[in-house]
Amino acid sequence: MTGKRTGNKYHAETSLPVQRSFINGDYLPSSSGQTFETRHPGNGRVICEIEEAGRKEVDAAVQAASKAFISWSRTPATERGDILRRAATLLRERNQELAELETLDTGKAIAETSAVDIITGAAVIEYFAGVAQSIHGQHIDLPPEAFAMVRREPLGVCAGIGAWNYPMQIAMWKSGPALACGNTMVFKPAEQTPLTALKLAEIYTEAGLPPGVFNVVQGAAATGSALVGHPDVAKVTLTGSVETGKIVMAEAARGLKKVTLELGGKSPIVVFNDAELENALNAALVGNFYSSGQVCSNGTRVFVEAGIHDEFVKELGRRTKAIRVGDPFDPETQLGPLVSKEHYEKVLRYLADARKSGARHICGGEPFSEGNLANGYYVTPAVFSDCRDDMTFVCDEVFGPLMSVLSFTSENEVIERANQTPFGLSGAVFTRDFSRAHRVANLMQAGIVWINDYNITPPEVPFGGYKQSGLGRENGLQAIEHYTQVKTIYANLGDVPKTY
Repeated sequence: MTGKRTGNKYHAETSLPVQRSFINGDYLPSSSGQTFETRHPGNGRVICEIEEAGRKEVDAAVQAASKAFISWSRTPATERGDILRRAATLLRERNQELAELETLDTGKAIAETSAVDIITGAAVIEYFAGVAQSIHGQHIDLPPEAFAMVRREPLGVCAGIGAWNYPMQIAMWKSGPALACGNTMVFKPAEQTPLTALKLAEIYTEAGLPPGVFNVVQGAAATGSALVGHPDVAKVTLTGSVETGKIVMAEAARGLKKVTLELGGKSPIVVFNDAELENALNAALVGNFYSSGQVCSNGTRVFVEAGIHDEFVKELGRRTKAIRVGDPFDPETQLGPLVSKEHYEKVLRYLADARKSGARHICGGEPFSEGNLANGYYVTPAVFSDCRDDMTFVCDEVFGPLMSVLSFTSENEVIERANQTPFGLSGAVFTRDFSRAHRVANLMQAGIVWINDYNITPPEVPFGGYKQSGLGRENGLQAIEHYTQVKTIYANLGDVPKTY
């Protein structure tokens, strides 16, 4: 499998030189000499070695960000916004090149990365570029001789820790609001997908961002721990698993750092008998199999009312079998490989569990052991129906192309079952009944609920979870609250009374 296309800068056989951390406006070699590999999931080949950032490099990055914060926090909002807008323009201009690099590193289909990953992240940066000038405080009149001002000020150095499913988009989701508010950032991408965050750092620099304002440190858990525990970090923002979120929150608590966590999910899609069937099918398919099922907000528990259940499942099976699995660099491919061998093996274990569970296997779940795809981490998208709520693969976040379909008979029943999960990231309801749509949406225990749609996240809309799906919100004006702190200044215009 080559995956090569004429004129592409990156393809499945691409080899890159050793990559380093980006600190204070330039690439910095690691003092330890330790490296790790990043591989192309489509064929298992090593793309390059990455120099691991140790405590020395993490400290250098944080110190650079601390120094840069002094001037960046005082830079007029208009100037901050202009730099971010230029960065968004550059990102759009280089969309194809960046999408190819993302496909090389993640294995996501080029049809997705070129249409979504870079463009939507650029839209977030552009949105917060505009928001920068609107950040404001409050005046409180306290007659007869006093008033108070409430200022909204930046926090300082923010540590961003990314996930491997949307590496560059997540880096933009975190850096956009942080920088717009006057903070600086040290970002650590996931060790499985370390490449595109470096390109973002280069583009920010080209757009005019001063050295030290956005830094990238490379590594795994030890690097992340050194960053989170650094005494000069004011805030930590993580996208990752619940288990990692708990570790990061505990570490951040030692320094009482502010924390934003966007964690996992096991989200419900509820389809009533009166739903527009085509729309519900489209949403269930994209809400399970987009990015090979590696999306935290995916609706992997599909509840279908009994009256349309059999018809719905039959059509799901037919359309799932038609999904084109293949070389992620082929523009016709709809579903590429899973991100790594480790994750591939984890998903295969869940698929084996599903087959033994007593649920009805509709289609899919087969790995590729022969042909051009055999060396990659490919599995066909799977659908199981007649599932029970207590089945392991129905309860756990699989993070792969595995859909569970469950039947229900009443509104109250499905609301109760949909909420029986420790997660609460997202959900959806499909119905033509306006009142029912809003009743169900209101009662779903989730941070974002779609009515007759799924996985739409415009920059203006806050995104985050209930329960163990996280803390805080990304995007929307609510994100400003998580990247600023409030200072009250009380002004007395009269005398201080004599008390003693």
